[in-house]
Amino acid sequence: MSQLARHDDPITAIATAPGRGAVGIVRVSGRDLLPFARALLGRELRPREAHYLPFPDAAGDAIDRGLALWFPAPHSYTGEDVLELQAHGGPVVLQLLLARCMEVARAALPRLRLAEAGEFTERAFLNDKMDLAQAEAVADLIDASTEGAARSAARSLSGAFSGEVHGLRDALVHLRMLVEATLDFPEEEIDFLRKADARGQLSNLQNRVAAVLGHARQGALLREGIAVVIAGQPNVGKSSLLNALAGAELAIVTPMAGTTRDTVRQTIQIEGVPLHVIDTAGLRESADAVERIGIERAWEQIARADAVLFLHDLTRGSDAAYLAADAQIAAALIQRLAPAVPRLDVWNKSDAAPDAMPPGAHGAQALTLSAQTGEGLAALRQRLLRTVGWEALPEGVYMARERHLQALRGVQEHLAQALARLDAPEPALDLLAEELRLAQGALGAITGEFTADDLLGTIFSQFCIGK
Repeated sequence: MSQLARHDDPITAIATAPGRGAVGIVRVSGRDLLPFARALLGRELRPREAHYLPFPDAAGDAIDRGLALWFPAPHSYTGEDVLELQAHGGPVVLQLLLARCMEVARAALPRLRLAEAGEFTERAFLNDKMDLAQAEAVADLIDASTEGAARSAARSLSGAFSGEVHGLRDALVHLRMLVEATLDFPEEEIDFLRKADARGQLSNLQNRVAAVLGHARQGALLREGIAVVIAGQPNVGKSSLLNALAGAELAIVTPMAGTTRDTVRQTIQIEGVPLHVIDTAGLRESADAVERIGIERAWEQIARADAVLFLHDLTRGSDAAYLAADAQIAAALIQRLAPAVPRLDVWNKSDAAPDAMPPGAHGAQALTLSAQTGEGLAALRQRLLRTVGWEALPEGVYMARERHLQALRGVQEHLAQALARLDAPEPALDLLAEELRLAQGALGAITGEFTADDLLGTIFSQFCIGK
C-alpha cells in the first residue's frame, strides 16, 4: 500500500539524526492521540506546554526522564495531533522509547506504525500546513552545505518562492477569466480584449515569469552546485590546480606525465556556491592499460560536466606538437559536449613563463595563472561563477529544484504560444485559452496544486526518517 493511501494511519519515528547527542526526539502524529499519550505517560498533558516527567516502561520503571510536548490538531507541524518525547540522545534510549510507543499502541492506538521517509512533512503538505515547494525546502534546509544555501532554503520555507508563484497564478487566472468570457460573445471578443489590454497583461506576465525563473536558477545553483571538470594533456598542472582551489593536497603531484590515473573530486565554495571540481587523467594516446581506463573515465566525466575547464601549459605555448595535441582535444570537446556546456580555457604555469602569452585564438578570452603560487586564482574563481551563470543576488534568492525550473520554462513556452495566438491575423481564442490553462497547470505543479501522486512519492521518499 502506498504512503498516500495510508496517510490516515498514526505514525511514529525517531526524529533526530542517528548517533549520540545531548537530546533525542521520538515523534508521534495522528488523530485523537490524547488517550494514547495518557496511557503512555500515565498523566494528562496541557497543550503546547513542556512537561518534565519520567518515561515509564511496562513495569513502571523509568526508561529516561525528559520533556513531553503535546500539540493538538490543527496547531502542529503535521496538522494532526502530535506528541514529542525529548529524551537524552543515546540510540539505545531512543529505541527503547520507540518500542514502548509501539507496545502501548497495541491497546491504545492499534493502527500506529513506523513512519516512512518524509512522511511527517508529507502529512503537513496533505493537511495544508505548507505547499509542495515549502515542503521541499524543509529537506533543502536540512541538506544545505553552504550558508547561502541555508538562507535560500529558509526563504523558500517561509513562502517567498510560493508567494511569487501564487502572484503569477493570480495574474494568469485574471487573464484566463477575460479570455474565456469573450468565448461566449464572439462578435465582440477582439474589441473586448483590446480594451482590457490582454496583450499588455500577457507581456507583463512573461516578464514576471522570466524574473522568477532568473531567481530560481540562482537557487538551483546553490542547491545542486556545479560539476566543473579540469581537462587537458598530461602534466599541465590539473592536479596542482585542484589542490590550489581546494586549499589542500588532495591529488598526487609529480613531474611525471600520467601520474593521475583516476578522477579526484572535491567540492569547494565560491561566494557560497558549491562547485564540484573534478581532476581527471591527462588526455593522450597511451599504451598503458591502466592509464587508458583513467582516460576513458576522464571523458565520461567530461560528458557529464556542467562546465569544462580546459587547462593548457603556458611554458609549451610555442611547441607545435603540444599545440597540435591541444587542438585535437579541443575538437573532441566540441563533439562530446552539449552546446550549452561552457568551456573555459586556462593557461597554467605563468610563474615559469612570466612573459608568455596564450597563443593564437586563445588570446584575450583565456586566463593565465599559476597553480604553484596562486597568482590568478581569484580571477579564475570569479570567471567560474560567471561561466556557470551565477549572479550575485544578496536578496531575493530562494531555493529551487530542477523540476521547478522545468515547470517555469513550461510556463514560458505556453505564454509564448498564447501571445502568438493573440497576435495572429485571425486570433483563435479557444486555443489561446487552452495555452493559458496549460500555463496555470505548470505553475500549480510547483506548489502541488496539480501534482501526480507518484511525483509526491518520489519527492518525500528522499527525506530522512522522522521528518
